[in-house]
Amino acid sequence: QVQLVESGGGLVQPGGSLRLSCQAFGLRVDYYAIGWFRQAPGKEREGVSCISSSEGNSTYYADSVKGRFTISRDSAKNTVHLQMNSLKPEDTAVYYCAGNAVHSGCYRFNYNTDSEYDYWGQGTQVTVSS
Repeated sequence: QVQLVESGGGLVQPGGSLRLSCQAFGLRVDYYAIGWFRQAPGKEREGVSCISSSEGNSTYYADSVKGRFTISRDSAKNTVHLQMNSLKPEDTAVYYCAGNAVHSGCYRFNYNTDSEYDYWGQGTQVTVSS
């Protein structure tokens, strides 16, 4: 049974930082592509980032977070992190990690489309406010 567990969300002031973690059970994060999504109130879920387990561990980011967010993998802990810096109020959302059980590379599928993923975590709330 596959389970993804997110942690690290919270309340932070604008300009601050948070590091989200996604620990996987029953799925090796160094075998498959792992993505991060977010959903703000009243909005559709959007893709934030994706990390491949092949092709040089390539990473991908939405334009809205490029240069501020960094996705990484800790294979020893079977965990994927999302380091979020220079946070803005518009980053406020529930953040989800997701696993694609078919592809190792984010470039092999529509990595920013939620229907392309097979497994989801329960989400963690990130609130950016002064």
